[in-house]
Amino acid sequence: MTMNNGRKPPKKFTGYHALAMFIAFFGVIIAVNLVMARYAISSFGGTVVDNSYVASQKYNEWLEAARAQELYGWTISEPLREDGYVVMRITLGDEKAPMTGANITAEAMHPVGRADSFTFQLSESAPGVYRSVDPVPEGRWKLQIAIDRAGQSYRMRSEIL
Repeated sequence: MTMNNGRKPPKKFTGYHALAMFIAFFGVIIAVNLVMARYAISSFGGTVVDNSYVASQKYNEWLEAARAQELYGWTISEPLREDGYVVMRITLGDEKAPMTGANITAEAMHPVGRADSFTFQLSESAPGVYRSVDPVPEGRWKLQIAIDRAGQSYRMRSEIL
């Protein structure tokens, strides 16, 4: 005669229990992967360059253009957002004289493609200070900026928040 002191006998671990644990374990892993994949796909804005081979072929040309731009002696501030407008300051040479008479065009692209790209102009609001003609929508924007003055061209990329 066995005595169990009023306790119920332990339940047996069956194949159904093992199957339920197996399904629960892999179900959680699959669910997390699906959620993460959905967030990754919905927030990815595309490629950095469309064709990396072509970009690698043009790399030396881009370096030469950058070296040529440095010879201009321009000092260009990072674009800032002031009262909804994009503002840049540009000076010339070591004496930091304000640069006047530049034609500045910028293309704004949303980093994850949630808004359409648009182009805008910057006009001189004070000597050496250039301000966008129209306000730029709130948010983070990647800018491709083209500055032309007296036959010299300067290209740069920047970002505003």
